[in-house]
Amino acid sequence: MTETKSEADSPAPASDVAAGLAEVRAGIRQAAQDSARAPGSIHLVAVSKTVPAAGILPALEAGQRLFGENYVQETRAKWPALRERYPDVELHLIGPLQSNKAREAVELFDVIHSLDRLSLAAALAKEIARAGRAPKLLIQVNTGDEPQKGGISPAQVDVLIAECRDTHGLAINGLMCIPPADDPPSAHFALLARIAGRHNLPILSMGMSADYPAAIQLGATHVRVGTAIFGARPRKG
Repeated sequence: MTETKSEADSPAPASDVAAGLAEVRAGIRQAAQDSARAPGSIHLVAVSKTVPAAGILPALEAGQRLFGENYVQETRAKWPALRERYPDVELHLIGPLQSNKAREAVELFDVIHSLDRLSLAAALAKEIARAGRAPKLLIQVNTGDEPQKGGISPAQVDVLIAECRDTHGLAINGLMCIPPADDPPSAHFALLARIAGRHNLPILSMGMSADYPAAIQLGATHVRVGTAIFGARPRKG
C-alpha cells in the first residue's frame, strides 16, 4: 500500500517507539557483554531530529534522557517545553554547527559533537565565556576524508586538539565520527579509538542504528540511534 505524505510525516505510534527503544537497549547490553564491557559504560543518544515533540514523548516516558538533534532552530522550537516536564534531559548537538549559531548552541545543548575547525572553536570559546555555561565538546573526525562531509581530517586532528586547548582554553572531552556509508565501519571506529587514546579523551561518539554493536566492540561510549527507535525519517519533497 502506498504511504501518503501525511502518514509518512506523522510520528511512529507510542508503542512502536517504546518497543524500539527496549530493543536497542537490549542490543547495547548484549554488545557490551560480548565485549566484556559494563553496559552502564555505554550511553544511548536517541536521535530525535525531525521527530515532533509528540513523537519524542513515548521515549521520555520510557526513561530515555539523552537525545540528539541536528539543528539549533528545530531544537529551540520543540525542546524547551519538553525540558520543563523532563528537566534532567541531556541534549546533544550531532549535526554541523555554523559559527554564527554558537551562542544558541551553547545555550541549548549539553554536549556538542561537531567541533571541526578553529573558527568554530573561537566562536564557542567566546560564547562559553560570555554565558558561563560550558557544554562538553567533541571533535568530529572525518575518518574517510570525504569532501562532502563535516569533520577534521585524521591527519589534522592532533593540531586542532592542541589549538583548541592551548589557544582557546577549551576542554575537549572526546571525538565523534560518521564512517563512509559504503565502507565497513570497524576500521573507522578503530581509527577514532586510537586517536582518542593518544589524547586521553574519555568520550567516543560512534555507531548508529546499523552498526552500533561494532562501535561498542571498539570502545564507543556513546552510540547515536534514531531509525531503530523512531522509525524511518519522513521523505523530503
